[in-house]
Amino acid sequence: MQSPHAPPTSRRALTFIFVTILLDIIGAGIMMPVVPYIVRPYSDDALTIGLMAVAFSVAQFIASPLLGAVSDRHGRRPVLVIGMFGAAIGYALFGIGGALWVYFVSRVVAGFTGGTLTAAQAYIADVSSPEDRSKNFGLVGAAFGLGFVLGPSIGGMLAKISLSAPAWVAGGVALSTAIFGWFALPESLAPERRRAHPLHLGDFNPFRLLMKAVSTAQLRGLFTGIFLSRFAMMSLQTNFAVYTLDRFKYTPAQNAMVFTVLGATATFMQGFLIRRLAGRFSDRTLLLNGLAIMVVGMAAVAAVPVGWMLSPAICILAIGSGLVNPTVQSLVSQAGTAEEQGLLFGANGAITSLTAILGPAWAGAVFDHVAYTAPYWSGAVFLAAGWVAVHRAVRA
Repeated sequence: MQSPHAPPTSRRALTFIFVTILLDIIGAGIMMPVVPYIVRPYSDDALTIGLMAVAFSVAQFIASPLLGAVSDRHGRRPVLVIGMFGAAIGYALFGIGGALWVYFVSRVVAGFTGGTLTAAQAYIADVSSPEDRSKNFGLVGAAFGLGFVLGPSIGGMLAKISLSAPAWVAGGVALSTAIFGWFALPESLAPERRRAHPLHLGDFNPFRLLMKAVSTAQLRGLFTGIFLSRFAMMSLQTNFAVYTLDRFKYTPAQNAMVFTVLGATATFMQGFLIRRLAGRFSDRTLLLNGLAIMVVGMAAVAAVPVGWMLSPAICILAIGSGLVNPTVQSLVSQAGTAEEQGLLFGANGAITSLTAILGPAWAGAVFDHVAYTAPYWSGAVFLAAGWVAVHRAVRA
């Protein structure tokens, strides 16, 4: 367990981490509307776009535990700053383009540097007292929600200038963040609190690091809950547009409105409400109630008889997710020592990347071969199983 005498929260440092994550998500979101159009001259099949997403997620799966271990050994600041420089290079490659392999390389580079979220989460754990962790981890979710609302909208507007403009703007944002971090971001992990032994070959094996991270029954339960809940959400995110088109004949604009509701609700929950609730209820209570609410929301997405009811169902899901994300991160951080924060959040990032690979495959398979509501009914079952795993892990 981490010492209760954690350093006091630095408002400036937390502000920078929030802005870093926000700009990173905006940068990724800026690219969403234009990627299919940029790649179309080289390949017009959907599989190519899907493989680009897989390449990104595989790279992130490999990088997340490694960058976490590096940050435990050498500090969070260099990992964050170098990662943002790497993201700028990845976006620049996409802007240059010229061949399909260049686009794939750019996504792999972006995936590796996307693992800097690991160091950002470890940074928050470093500078937060135990009673403030859930509140401060809520900033991560708020940045994600706000970034996914703003990013695609900005990307759509920039695409009117040129299809490569979103990539160059995203790269400029990443480069500016890296430069600002180099001069303004203080290190959060003091030398005496860092991992004592140097990195070795085993630290480059994400599976070995994952097994090391789940060394206790509590962590195994928490990470099982993380995997199941994010697997269900990733299935929804990647399959939702197909589902709404087939069942309710939704247009892209209607889908965008529903995802705006999701992002706005998540931002409100994790940026505002969780900061009020965390002081009144334990992380355990908030996490278990959040998972239960997510079960209801996911089942409602499958059960709604008319399209207009999707937004309230998604809103329920976002409320539950807003309770789950910061509290599970708080519990994970409290289950390790100061020099293990990077390892733990690296495992967290690797698990998220795995769900980004496996979740869409599951959703597509059961949608095509079982029923168009199957990704959501099964998602409710996965969330319920996650509730059971977490309950066993954190029960008093």
